[in-house]
Amino acid sequence: MLPIGVTALCLSPVVLSQSANAPESPVYAGNNLTLPANYREWVYLSSGFDMSYRPGRRLGHHDFDNVFVNPASYREFTRSGHWPDKTQFVLEVRGAQGRGSINTSGNYQGGGILELEMHVKDEARFPGKWAFFSFGASRVGTLLPTSAECYACHAAHAAVDTTFVQFYPTLLPIARDRATLSAAYRAENPGSGKPPADRKP
Repeated sequence: MLPIGVTALCLSPVVLSQSANAPESPVYAGNNLTLPANYREWVYLSSGFDMSYRPGRRLGHHDFDNVFVNPASYREFTRSGHWPDKTQFVLEVRGAQGRGSINTSGNYQGGGILELEMHVKDEARFPGKWAFFSFGASRVGTLLPTSAECYACHAAHAAVDTTFVQFYPTLLPIARDRATLSAAYRAENPGSGKPPADRKP
């Protein structure tokens, strides 16, 4: 195996340019979606630890979920507080480990990917503008039917445009400042439209 420094030197300017200029629009395979090869170069939004939207859910193990969004959509959100058409989110779930190397407490992400999902906005393609895809171990994601519970859950509880911005600490203040928080989220979280008490205006 080559040392990291040597590996980096082997990346030609052409390869780096192709990565930087990779298309950000969804790439479909029939009714399904192709996983963006460079999604880990996208904007990282947050990680959750053992999160569940179902009361009493027990997995028998710990995990982290990492969320990435394509850069162009992130830039538009920071400007307007809205997600533009062709926005793509990737949810990557990895197992948590508590013991390894020099770690003696807490948890870190270890091992391979346990689950991979995408949430895509394509107004011309999907009746509800957004759709969910599940990848499993494949590079091609299966379109989930609108009867899947994720659609109703996101519509009922998402902070902005069916997305869980409430769990992205760098984006929630933007949505608050741009007044783009959904009515459903504001109803569930009274006072959510106001800055935190310890935040200076």
